[in-house]
Amino acid sequence: MARMSAEERRESVIRVAMSEFARGGYHGTSTGTIAERVGVSQPYLFRLFKNKRELFLAVAIRCIEETPQAFAGALEEWPDRSPKEAMALAYQRLIGDRERLLMQMQIYVAVATATATGDVEFGERIRSAWVRIWEQARGALGGDDHDVTEFMAYGMLINTLVSLGFPGDHRVWRELIMDGEPTCAAPDRARPGARAAAEAEAVPREEDGAPSSGTGSRA
Repeated sequence: MARMSAEERRESVIRVAMSEFARGGYHGTSTGTIAERVGVSQPYLFRLFKNKRELFLAVAIRCIEETPQAFAGALEEWPDRSPKEAMALAYQRLIGDRERLLMQMQIYVAVATATATGDVEFGERIRSAWVRIWEQARGALGGDDHDVTEFMAYGMLINTLVSLGFPGDHRVWRELIMDGEPTCAAPDRARPGARAAAEAEAVPREEDGAPSSGTGSRA
C-alpha cells in the first residue's frame, strides 16, 4: 500500500478532527484521540498543525467553506429553480450530515468564548471565512440585503431547531416556508422539504486557544 503524502495525511486529520470536535467541542476533544483515529503519533500531528488551536481553526474554516461551495454548486445544478430554493436544497443536503451541523454550532461557541478570554484573532479568522457565506447568498439573491438577511435568519433558525431535536411534525416548523416550498429538512418522517429534496435528487449531478462547549478540557 502506498504511503500517504503529508497533504493527504493532513486531509485525513481534518476529516477525523471535524467528527471529534463536532461531538466533543474544543476542550472536550483530545488531540491524542484524533491522532489515534488517524493512525499517527501525536508528535506527527503537531508537525501538520502547530497546536490544537490551529487544528480547530483549520477544521472550522473547512466546515464554513463547505456552505458557499454547496451554494455555488446548487446554482449550477438547478438553474431552473429560484436561487433561494436551490441554495435551501443545498443546505438541506449539507446539514443532513449531522456532524457538519454540530461542528457549526461548536464554532459559534468557540468564537464567543475565545473572544471573552481575549483571543480576538481567533474570531477574526473565523469571521473572514463566514462572511463568504453571506456574500455568496447575497450575490445569488441579486444583492438584496433584506432577502439575504431573511435567508440567513431562516438558516440559523433551522440550525437551532434541528440541534434541539424538534421533530418534523412539531408546530415550530410550520412557518419555515420560502417561495411556497419548505426551506430545509426537518427530522423524522414529516420533515419539511422532503418533497423538494426528492425532486432535487432526481436531477442528475456529489493546543492552546479558543475554548468551546465540550465539558472538561483535554489536550
